[in-house]
Amino acid sequence: MTKKLTRREKHSLYAASGIICLFIIMQFIVLPVFYKQDRLKRNLKVKTEILQHMIALKSEHGAIIQRTDLSKGHFENREKGFTLFSFLDKLSGKAGIKDHITYMKPSTTVQKNSPYKTSRVEMKLRGLTLQQLTVYLHMVETSKNMVNVKRLSISKTGKPEGFIDAVLQVETSEL
Repeated sequence: MTKKLTRREKHSLYAASGIICLFIIMQFIVLPVFYKQDRLKRNLKVKTEILQHMIALKSEHGAIIQRTDLSKGHFENREKGFTLFSFLDKLSGKAGIKDHITYMKPSTTVQKNSPYKTSRVEMKLRGLTLQQLTVYLHMVETSKNMVNVKRLSISKTGKPEGFIDAVLQVETSEL
């Protein structure tokens, strides 16, 4: 090809070469840099979300540890020989409803893979006022012995107006 290119052909060839070079530069240098930046930004966002989740879990774990320590303290502060049955019996005397107790049925459940057991007492109370029941329930729920009312059933009695019967199940955990 000894033939010389015309000026117009040279310009066309230079333009085509420039476009091809520009395409190669864009395809193999510029675009990969942008794709890498996008990928890094996405990774950073994901890692930030994971970190925030880990911080939330750490905070939750700390709260659980704090509640566990508080519970252990309550267990240690219980009087020696604490039993749920005797505790409820004493409280009923303080609340003045001991005469209204029809029965108290204690039961104990041992928890698997744990040193703790759950003690329950089911009580039936007859012919008491709602005020008397409220005072007794308040004494049970606010004691520092980690005792709570699991179930409560209230019904009207056939006696004079304003009296009720109640069946309640109280429980606590013990070592």
